[in-house]
Amino acid sequence: MSIFDGGMKIRVSAASGVEAVLKRELAALGYSPGGADRGRIDFEGTMRDVARANIFLRTAGRVRVVLAEFPARTFDELYDGVRALRWKEIIPPDGAVAVSAKSFASRLFSLRDIQKTVKKAVADSYAAEHGGARMPESGERYDVEACVSSDVVSLTLDTSGAGLHKRGYRVKLGEAPIRETLAAAMLQLSVWRADRPFLDPFCGSGTMAVEAALIGTRTAPGLGRTFAFERFALAPPVADGVRAEAEELVDRSVVLRIRGSDIDPAAVRLAREHAERAGMGAHIHFQVQDAADISSRFAHGVIVTNPPYGERLMKGADLRETYAAFGRAFSRLDEWSAYVITSCRSFEKDFGRKADRVRTLYNSELECRFYRFLGAPPAGRRTDSAKAPRGGENGAADNNTEDGE
Repeated sequence: MSIFDGGMKIRVSAASGVEAVLKRELAALGYSPGGADRGRIDFEGTMRDVARANIFLRTAGRVRVVLAEFPARTFDELYDGVRALRWKEIIPPDGAVAVSAKSFASRLFSLRDIQKTVKKAVADSYAAEHGGARMPESGERYDVEACVSSDVVSLTLDTSGAGLHKRGYRVKLGEAPIRETLAAAMLQLSVWRADRPFLDPFCGSGTMAVEAALIGTRTAPGLGRTFAFERFALAPPVADGVRAEAEELVDRSVVLRIRGSDIDPAAVRLAREHAERAGMGAHIHFQVQDAADISSRFAHGVIVTNPPYGERLMKGADLRETYAAFGRAFSRLDEWSAYVITSCRSFEKDFGRKADRVRTLYNSELECRFYRFLGAPPAGRRTDSAKAPRGGENGAADNNTEDGE
């Protein structure tokens, strides 16, 4: 018997600004998520739900199991709280325990001392169970995080391993890449859906287009990778069943009109390689093209893009002219919508149009603005987001709505 055999509190994390998207993803998967706190959202579930969260969620950064939560204002209280856990039901005798720490507005603020105290409590628990023997730590690694916030400790166990943005298809990174999870969030905040044309005119290594194809084909983003929980010796084997569930949902017959372009031929070659590795090569057309020259025979398409900006690649007059040329090209597209992320505060002026909406997102640690320029919807499609339904398959917003939120 282990803690993994019953119900648990599961904690998922998201980058600042996309928590609402992650909550909708969880609701679409059938869960009842709580409120967001420092980019973390909790829900109740079993190990199967841990597997579903890791495999299906597009915008989550990591999935953790909450082992314990208790107040601690002293290191003795921290030690006692950790020591009280039944560690033999969590980690096998040879498990290697790695402890990380965070602290916010708490009396316990030395991260190194928090780590040492947690590690000692786990080791002492093991010794009590094994006649004073030390933990050999020769087996699989278990990553435990102690987060102390307002003098309350949350002890969690990582189930993801590598961050969930690491889908597995990016073998090389272009210049200033965007994370897969942020790209997926931007797409879900847009009005794009699988039956509308899509274009990323600054595609770089292809992340935005690949994520669009994964969403359009209903392919779970974690379907092709492995996770830390699969190596938990005391946890039930649930991953294969969830992967089978994900496989059944893939739409292999869908016809998508997804295009990515970039002025750099090397970037386009890399984008094609990444699309093939993701199994999405047949759904995306990549080409070498200046953003100033974009065009389309289709109407009501959607652009979602991560262009160059001041802290990345381009500055000054060159940056302003790139945005201006992009804006002129966009104005020639027939009722298209555009969503653009940039840290450049003069983007609207350079682009030549005021955004319908601006929200704050973070590209890694860089604070950016996400600009929406909304075109008219296709005939018969509603734009009143207050009246349209929410949700969608595998957490994608229903993009009949004005803003997918």
